[in-house]
Amino acid sequence: MPIVYIDDKEVHLQQHERLNGIQAAARAGVQIPYYCWHPGLSVVASCRMCLVECGKRDPQTGQISMLPKLVPACQTPATDGTVFLTNSDRVREARAMVEEDLLLRHPIDCPICDKAGECRLQDYHFLHGRGQRRADIKPFTSRKRSLGPTITLFVDRCIMCSRCVRFCREIAGTSELMVVNRGAHEEIDVFPGFPLSNKLAGNVVDLCPVGALADKDFLYRQRVWYLKSHPHVCAGCSTGCSIYVDQNQDRIWRLRPRENPHVNQWWMCDEGRYGWKYVHDPNRITAPCRRQEGQLKCIDWDTVWADLETQLPSVGGWTAVLSPFQTVEEAYLLAELVRSVDPDATIAVGPIPSQGRDERFPNGFTIRAEKCPNRIGVQTLAGQLQGELLSWEELKSRWKSQPPEGGLWIAGGYPASPWQSDDVEVARRARLLVVQELFPSALGAVADYRLPAAAFVEREGSYVNVHHRLQVFQWAIRPPRGVYHDGHIYWKLLGRPGLYRSAPVLQEVAERFLAFAAAKGEIPDVGVDLRIVQLAEPAETVMTSINSA
Repeated sequence: MPIVYIDDKEVHLQQHERLNGIQAAARAGVQIPYYCWHPGLSVVASCRMCLVECGKRDPQTGQISMLPKLVPACQTPATDGTVFLTNSDRVREARAMVEEDLLLRHPIDCPICDKAGECRLQDYHFLHGRGQRRADIKPFTSRKRSLGPTITLFVDRCIMCSRCVRFCREIAGTSELMVVNRGAHEEIDVFPGFPLSNKLAGNVVDLCPVGALADKDFLYRQRVWYLKSHPHVCAGCSTGCSIYVDQNQDRIWRLRPRENPHVNQWWMCDEGRYGWKYVHDPNRITAPCRRQEGQLKCIDWDTVWADLETQLPSVGGWTAVLSPFQTVEEAYLLAELVRSVDPDATIAVGPIPSQGRDERFPNGFTIRAEKCPNRIGVQTLAGQLQGELLSWEELKSRWKSQPPEGGLWIAGGYPASPWQSDDVEVARRARLLVVQELFPSALGAVADYRLPAAAFVEREGSYVNVHHRLQVFQWAIRPPRGVYHDGHIYWKLLGRPGLYRSAPVLQEVAERFLAFAAAKGEIPDVGVDLRIVQLAEPAETVMTSINSA
């Protein structure tokens, strides 16, 4: 097994594992500073911040021979016997020189810079820079220009790490950005007539180690030290990108990608990055309503609980339409609710929103045409409960010839209403129609009870993406006053004790259904692949039909 020596520590690598000095040092708990290197981009070794002493240890004699010059750790492979010194006097002096050189031309405008508080130049100056400035402080001009519809470049702040240029070439594959001029006059710019407008453009802001590239949507809106970051999962499409939700006082200010090698690597698309605005739309439904004298009138939740506890068992046969925007736990509890009053209740899956075709980028990142986060999870659950997979279209076809005789509970949570006129005509035939939705719609207008739904950032639970990877998350913000998330509603109507928590419900699902067996126990941050379990009949038949759908 190869051994790499980091200062006074040994790092054991796998036989064919390929790491550089930065990655090997991280294994030993040693952080080597860097600007230009990124694990998802090509190596240019231009910033020189990661310079270290390097040598080789003779396996026979144990003697170490060191190279005469410092080498960039990002460009130096960690092979068997490689020795890295990351904190010697020479290394510390080199880092101080790099910091000093960068600050010669960098404006000290931290009080007005959006990156202040999460800027690597700031952090590294205090960790590795000189204690006193030796150069004169020169006046600066805050030159800025628009690179595209979402990105602004503050020219003087750029340290020429070239991360953004490499991203556009290697990941997005659009190559809008380039380096113009030479030497101390180098700048980042777009090719004439080609603005930075690709569907992954927002990632260059995350990549920028300083405040050179700014998001127009977030610029001057919030100081980052006021924000609280919550690990979550994007609900914009079936890719299910791992993200951070940054919020302050229950208001979202931005979404950022969270590293997950199994799902989105280090990236997210702009559709997901900016697609959360509906969460704070003033037109959201925030109170339950009941049909009285032919009109929907707002009622309080105590009345809802009392009415539904009485009417659910008295209606007769029930049908539940699960939403692909619900979590696995919420969909399971809704099915349990209707089955508790009608053991033969029908379980179906609501409309699956889709737009265009899958869009795949050079590195493999894909924006899915399927615009919901949990189609696989909900369909798998419905198939396991029903013994067959029943879609909304198939359910409508049945009801056109044989109208429903009992109750119909339709879970929504769709950012944009998917309901057509024929959907409304079929659903209104039910004896008791309960609809949960985010915004008023034609379907909600004919409901006997219209309940407000929660948005994705207000839910806790798990989603299963298009590759059958289950990821868990907690709610990031509280829903508006008067709104309960789905899990709480079903939990209370089922009469279960205590407060709703998604974790025990997921364990219940994993114990009950073989298709979710991989979710038993603690779920890692990157999620678990549900396909690692060999399914038996009839679950295997159900999963085969789901995969082919």
